[in-house]
Amino acid sequence: MYKIGEVTERTGLSADTLRYYEKIGLLPNISRNTSGVRLYSEKDLSRLNFIKRAQRMNFTLDEIKQLLMMREDPQHAKDTVRQLTAKKLEDIENHLTDLSTLRNELTLLLNLCRASEEGCPIIEDLDTDKQKK
Repeated sequence: MYKIGEVTERTGLSADTLRYYEKIGLLPNISRNTSGVRLYSEKDLSRLNFIKRAQRMNFTLDEIKQLLMMREDPQHAKDTVRQLTAKKLEDIENHLTDLSTLRNELTLLLNLCRASEEGCPIIEDLDTDKQKK
């Protein structure tokens, strides 16, 4: 069993985050000793590592909560997990497209700014967008 300070060192998560995860149900009620100190098990640590990995894959806390429920019976949840993951991949691909467009716009503006002897095309472009809205 691990106290909250040991868990923060092992996981890199703050004590506030651990308490929050418990509050919103990402972690089951953590056992406590007679003094009320939280005691985390290896299973809790495994769950926290699962949560961190899912966050790195850009799943939201609500999606992670769903994944954690499915984790208990993965064979029966396989189709649902596949759908959730396909949706997440689609979101990421759309975001990458948006980022690529933004990169191209910023590259163009930077090149225009470098070539300009008067004014600042970057500021002018931002002002133009502002006026259009």
